[in-house]
Amino acid sequence: MRKDVRILLVGEPKVGKTSLIMSLVSEEFPDEVPLRAEEITIPADVTPERVPTHIVDYSEAEQSDEQLYQEISKANVICIVYSVNNKKSIEKVTSHWIPLINDRTDKDSRVPLILVGNKSDLVEHSSMETILPIMNQYQDIETCVECSAKNLKNISELFYYAQKAVLHPTGPLYCPEEKELKPSCIKALTRIFKVSDLDNDGILNDNELNFFQRTCFNTPLAPQALEDVKNVVRRNMTDGVKDNGLTLKGFLFLHTLFIQRGRHETTWTVLRRFGYDDDLELTQEYLFPMIKIPPDCTTELNHNAYLFLQSVFDKHDKDRDCALSPEEVRDLFKVFPYMPWGPDVNNTVCTNEQGWITYQGYLSQWTLTTYLDVQRSLEYLGYLGYSIIYEQESQAAAITVTRNKRIDLQKKQTQRSVFRCNVLGARGSGKSGFLQTFLGKNLQVSGIQQRRIREDHKSLYAISTTYVYGQEKYLLLHEVMPDFDFLSEADLACDVVCLVYDINNPRSFEYCAKVYKQYFIDSKTPCVVIAAKSDLHEVRQHYSLSPHEFCRKHKLHPPQPFTCNIANAPNKDIYTRLTTMAMYPHMAQADLKNSTFWLRASVGATVFAVLGFAMYRALLKQR
Repeated sequence: MRKDVRILLVGEPKVGKTSLIMSLVSEEFPDEVPLRAEEITIPADVTPERVPTHIVDYSEAEQSDEQLYQEISKANVICIVYSVNNKKSIEKVTSHWIPLINDRTDKDSRVPLILVGNKSDLVEHSSMETILPIMNQYQDIETCVECSAKNLKNISELFYYAQKAVLHPTGPLYCPEEKELKPSCIKALTRIFKVSDLDNDGILNDNELNFFQRTCFNTPLAPQALEDVKNVVRRNMTDGVKDNGLTLKGFLFLHTLFIQRGRHETTWTVLRRFGYDDDLELTQEYLFPMIKIPPDCTTELNHNAYLFLQSVFDKHDKDRDCALSPEEVRDLFKVFPYMPWGPDVNNTVCTNEQGWITYQGYLSQWTLTTYLDVQRSLEYLGYLGYSIIYEQESQAAAITVTRNKRIDLQKKQTQRSVFRCNVLGARGSGKSGFLQTFLGKNLQVSGIQQRRIREDHKSLYAISTTYVYGQEKYLLLHEVMPDFDFLSEADLACDVVCLVYDINNPRSFEYCAKVYKQYFIDSKTPCVVIAAKSDLHEVRQHYSLSPHEFCRKHKLHPPQPFTCNIANAPNKDIYTRLTTMAMYPHMAQADLKNSTFWLRASVGATVFAVLGFAMYRALLKQR
């Protein structure tokens, strides 16, 4: 909502503009009226909407046309004052003032107008019959008020309506000619309905309506009040109430009714609570709340955020198969202005046999987005209504900023849950297969089909969970494109490095050796050499040292054999090793050489993975 309101009064001389302002301020009719009142500011604490209000007078005798134009451009609302006993002043409303104001304001951002009939104490009849056709002709006119500066009749109401026209305008919400909500308003209210429909059954039940009411107006509805609301809808439409709950049509009808009865503030309160501005766009402050991320720190979702995302998944997994079909994904993202996940996501996270994103894959994608682009994650959580459903100040409350990585190294422990592994290697060395195998996909999917995958379906990332000492952690694999001459800071910034070579290609290892010597030889980042395609015949590498000799010389682990050319489920041990090295980099050159360390680190990983999935299925059944 605006931080202040600027009201300008214009009209023909002697219609009582200055008298209206002075009567408002002094609460009595002035004996002497100057040509023009000085600008006054009404403090926020004495206005109904708690917003400071500036009231500006205009005098043709004291001000030039240029000064008038400047005031028109600065005004938030303009009151065109006429005298109810002066037909010429009424005619000037349409012949002079409205055209003048329209010429001086932009078509797309017209200033709301209030028609003010002053001196009602001098006549016994109303001017409304003359004014109503004018109101119907010009959409910018919000309302008309008849008042008397002398009798103090409707003076405070006049300025309240002017303030309301700025803070709760009709224009963006409602089309009076069609007597219906405008498309942008319907779109915003539909998103609000879907966010508030916590079980996604297409109706707002009593609990959901009460939560909505409490969220927007800080007070629940009494049971009888709820029934009264539903009865109003029932009397006016057949499909507004279903199974004793409010449908989307009923919800939209109620807001149409509020506006038609002059209660725009009710609809605006709802819209602003859900993050909308005066143009019915979600505000930047709502979508992108401030969050400070110091250098060498990463961003992760916290426990409450994962609980919220789990509830969103449950809400849209209609068939309870622990995966989201394409239709369910589209339904989930209907509250977004665009589809945030492209086809590459299906090659970034775990999917089921049909290629649908699993529950684990869904959480992994959110984890990936939060780690790589926290601003985008905040935006997405905003569309889903996280701060509203969880009653937080903003969705920044969903984010944990980890401590500086150097402190982790000093203390030799970390509370982080997400670890990044950059995968480097020459073209054709098997990097993509290494990433896809992490997602549980064998050669048939990750190898043969990878070459056929369209460019926009490919992904340079793969993320899933591993278990280290029984703790669930996320490992994020990033395939770095092979460009030896230029590796950016992003290519180098990670927790562990994978150097992949093809044992069947004599020129494959040379790239790994050169990259290691140029970028990682003096780094504290642990490195692992992967001997990919180990099911093929191993050939001698065209490099001065064999891979084993190179690793021995630089105190690296021996090359780890790896293949994705298997019919069974892939072995995840290598990924557990990578996560362990990322968690305990200080032990990479010491304890990690001991094979029993690997055994301790990965023990129970499979058990924990199966147990976690089984617990989720059990929770689903309970719900």
